Amino acid sequence: MRKPWGVGVLLAGLLLGACGDPESAPGDPAPAAPRATASTRQPAPAASSSPAASSSPAARPHKAPRVLYLGDSLAMENQKVLGRELRRDLRAEYTSAPYSGTTLCDYLEGTARRSLVPASDKAAALVRRLRPDVVVLQFWGNSWGYTPCMDGITHAKSPSRYFTRYAADARRLTEQIAAAGRGSGPRIVWVAQGPDPITPDRVRRVNALYARLAAASGALVADAGRAVSPVGDRYTWTRYLPCTAFERARPGFCTQPSRDRTALHRADDYLHFCLAPTTSRPKPCPVPSPGILRIAREITKTVRQSTR
Repeated sequence: MRKPWGVGVLLAGLLLGACGDPESAPGDPAPAAPRATASTRQPAPAASSSPAASSSPAARPHKAPRVLYLGDSLAMENQKVLGRELRRDLRAEYTSAPYSGTTLCDYLEGTARRSLVPASDKAAALVRRLRPDVVVLQFWGNSWGYTPCMDGITHAKSPSRYFTRYAADARRLTEQIAAAGRGSGPRIVWVAQGPDPITPDRVRRVNALYARLAAASGALVADAGRAVSPVGDRYTWTRYLPCTAFERARPGFCTQPSRDRTALHRADDYLHFCLAPTTSRPKPCPVPSPGILRIAREITKTVRQSTR
């Protein structure tokens, strides 16, 4: 697949301040550990608001679900938009606890000393405390060994070891969440990721792993990556897509209306979907960003399905 820019691999290092997870160039030093915000809890609204994005009352579940959202830098930038969509469409009680630069093993209990996630925000600890109905897991798939709990296993050095380890961590995380739920849930929703322009087959295999695990455990997959991929070309990266009717109707969401196309990524960041410049301190995206909204709406649709 054609790379987005001739210097694509070198740009990967520039993204690490925002704690994404591209393949690092050989010999690149590990960046400084990112700072992350504490978990944020947003209760269900007393009454739903009425923007056009909301579903009809008949489509909403009878019970407002409790939703927990965990993940890496993509979840960090998405968290406020996803919370808004879940509250508006499902009147959900929503808690987010993403940490930039993380992967699945960071959220496993028993890894606190070698993890970017504190013990209080491990997946199982949060499930025991919050008793969610749904846990949404959004992970790009740490492929370059940034977090210590990966034990230096990277996709570049050994793809087979990387995928074996990633699958084992996914199973353990599923088991720990189920055990913390004490037999009464929660339902897991894995978020399938968008195209990776540097190692395109890697994210395809990570998404396939999520699908197999979901099928075996009764979880669901939200194919949010499809919403940020060209129609009929699921694993080809693109910076622009045609505007949707929803985006055309909202100022700022169809970024190039004269060409009927909208930007998914900044020119200097092929991984993240926030159209604001990255910062040294990870935070939710502060500007309208079509890619984030597309991802959030797809996740919301799957959460709605999980609560029926």
